[in-house]
Amino acid sequence: MTIKHDGLEVSWLGYATVRIESPDGFVVYFDPGRYGVLDDYYARDGDLILVTHDHHYDSDAIEQVADEDAIVVAYEGVSAANIDRDVTPVDDLPYETIRVNDEDFLTVGEVDVWTLPAFNDPDGPHLRANGDPYHPRGLGCAYHISIGNRTVFWPGDSDVLDGFRHLEVSLFLANIGGTVVMDRHEAADLAETLDPDLVLPIHYNTIPLLETDDAAFVVDVASRGIPVVLDDPEQV
Repeated sequence: MTIKHDGLEVSWLGYATVRIESPDGFVVYFDPGRYGVLDDYYARDGDLILVTHDHHYDSDAIEQVADEDAIVVAYEGVSAANIDRDVTPVDDLPYETIRVNDEDFLTVGEVDVWTLPAFNDPDGPHLRANGDPYHPRGLGCAYHISIGNRTVFWPGDSDVLDGFRHLEVSLFLANIGGTVVMDRHEAADLAETLDPDLVLPIHYNTIPLLETDDAAFVVDVASRGIPVVLDDPEQV
């Protein structure tokens, strides 16, 4: 299914994969691939591919969505050597690649891209049994982009961090899976703070670890007076 948002066409394709197309036809993909969400999907129309961290890096999926002239922007910590899957190193992809840290800015085509830190708070609730964060600081980043005169925020795999609360956001891609990231209650609180024009929850129910009640999230957010919509990746 494609969601229309102020001239943007937005599709959640499953897991963390979101496709956004501007009114001028510029196509951005966030974190394409993994867990079969792009099986039989070969658009190869992506002008800009944004990768937050190792867990969301899927080189085969990038080649399924990227145009031959695409630019791949990946967090500097994404490393094939640290991934227990068969992936092509970022620098060996057949595209122009740009590495970013978690406090960067760049412009690609018509899109302005800002990165922000994304991690689990060591004193927060989303920790392994031994007390270590699932996503320690330095593992990945969040992306805040401007496209088609609208701003889109994808926090990646993160808790709700103080820096997020001060962003100007038109479309909030809310990570609601819980367990290893912010849960639906925390994401709803963040949505209320951000007061975006639209909230689209993603990164849930793909695997058992991320099971949550998306309908309850919608009711919660809508009760706060914030527009929210569900997308069904099975209907893309």
